[in-house]
Amino acid sequence: MSKPDRSFTVADQFYLNGEPFKIISGAIHYFRVVPEYWQDRLEKLKALGCNTVETYVPWNMHEPREGEYHFSGMYDLRKFIQTAEELGLYVILRPSPYICAEWEFGGLPFWLLRDGEMKLRFSYPPYLEKIDRYYRRLFEEFKDLQISDGGPIILMQVENEYGSYGNDKNYLYSLIELLRKHGATVPLVTSDGPWHDMLDNGSVQDAALPTINCGSGTKEYFARLREFHGEERPLMVMEFWIGWFDAWGDKEHHTRDAESAAAELSDILSEGSVNIYMFHGGTNFGFTSGANYYDKLSPDTTSYDYDALLTEWGDITPKYKAFQQVIARFTELPKVEFSTHIQKKTYGEIPVKQKVSLYSVADQLAKPVKSPYPLTMEALNQSSGYVLYQADLGKQRRVEDFRLIQCADRAQVFINQKHIFTKYDLDMEEKESFDLPDPENELMILVENMGRVNYSVKMNSQYKGIKGGVIVNGAFQSDWKQYVLSLDHVETLDFTQGYLKGTPAFYRFELEIGEKGDTFLDFTGWGKGVAFINGFNLGRFWEVGPQKRLYLPAPLLKHGMNEVVLFETEGKSGETIRFEDSAGY
Repeated sequence: MSKPDRSFTVADQFYLNGEPFKIISGAIHYFRVVPEYWQDRLEKLKALGCNTVETYVPWNMHEPREGEYHFSGMYDLRKFIQTAEELGLYVILRPSPYICAEWEFGGLPFWLLRDGEMKLRFSYPPYLEKIDRYYRRLFEEFKDLQISDGGPIILMQVENEYGSYGNDKNYLYSLIELLRKHGATVPLVTSDGPWHDMLDNGSVQDAALPTINCGSGTKEYFARLREFHGEERPLMVMEFWIGWFDAWGDKEHHTRDAESAAAELSDILSEGSVNIYMFHGGTNFGFTSGANYYDKLSPDTTSYDYDALLTEWGDITPKYKAFQQVIARFTELPKVEFSTHIQKKTYGEIPVKQKVSLYSVADQLAKPVKSPYPLTMEALNQSSGYVLYQADLGKQRRVEDFRLIQCADRAQVFINQKHIFTKYDLDMEEKESFDLPDPENELMILVENMGRVNYSVKMNSQYKGIKGGVIVNGAFQSDWKQYVLSLDHVETLDFTQGYLKGTPAFYRFELEIGEKGDTFLDFTGWGKGVAFINGFNLGRFWEVGPQKRLYLPAPLLKHGMNEVVLFETEGKSGETIRFEDSAGY
């Protein structure tokens, strides 16, 4: 049976099937939520009174290696769109190449940087060629799900906040040409901040409708947008920021009061359309969290709670209720039965079963790559995680001048497996002095990629690992071995090897459960690292906070025995971990 003819057009306002339509949308990133909970989150979006869901599409997750495509599990974009359609929701798709989103490299794949001349987000032909090839595969997932074919997709976005990055209009027109070439039939939009030159820089008004991103002052900004694109075009806030994200080291979890946010929502809906960012933030599982860089590196936490209308774990908040009351003044609220049974469980304290030092299993984790100089992660064809660099420093003597040149983001320096110091960001190239105590001395440097910058001018320089070199007594050290530590297969580790206290190490736990429920891993007493459950990378932890527990969704657990592995890098470990039934903010 063919789908009914439907249309969505942009004129003086939005029109759905020829009738005026106010978009009331909320952002859910399918790639930040386990697929088993997509239905739940979308049902709660519909119950709020929203008629549309918006999502970014992360290129780096769908093409993690050049020419290798992933569209299953948490990255099954088609299934997410179809789930929304089954609930009667429309879809706004923001299909990259760049998404920002506090996501690793703003959604760009790391392998773009293997081209030493790469110019991201500009009219650089090799960059556009790779987007062209990616779009050819990407559009296979949703081309027939656009409203022109009876599907739910009503809008697509060109790039993202480009006006805060550049003003290469040829680049924007090239992206539009590629979108149309590969099958985009719906109207196109751009989205930019309403400040400075952003709207002028990022808009191509003859080909895409400008929209704005902001969290307050929308009456003023709508007036500016109206002046910018004329009276006869609809007004929309594509990202209405109702909270904010957290970075490691922030003093506290960011929140915004429900009253001011709801009042702002009322102002928006009285004049135009909205996409609530975020309706549900979700989780930066694994190594997917990005970073910002202004005066210093600011890496994002594993939680992307965002103080959204739904918590990271999907609970309805007072802010949700306040927004629902506002939306009810503009549309009839549907009756929605929530179909997914979700419970939270406390599993208590479990002890360490086994321990093994990184040094003992490095050769098991990776085959060493030898080179006369240290190689970057990108040169090692590595997306994320860590690199362990090793070199022989020779005889006993004093090192008066030790420096790490062009190293990112965090480096722990060891002599003969003893920690000497840690370097981070701005202090990386500061000179250090120390003694080499033994007749033969081994240097090891564990370098962590804490998330490639996802916004602004640093994006073209996001090489990780050691790019420049290592200075020892005024000269570059040569003859290196590098171990790529992507940590993709920690479930195969041999824990019978040696353990040295106070060094980077793996810790294995067994969690036996009779009933599955959402839970939270409390890492109190542990320093810094990453956690795995049944081989799944749950995400980074760090004692500096503000996040104190990692959210563990029930679908990642198994009835019976579950294996938990922590990789801890500071040599700061406890003898137990705990699983609680709350986030502990």
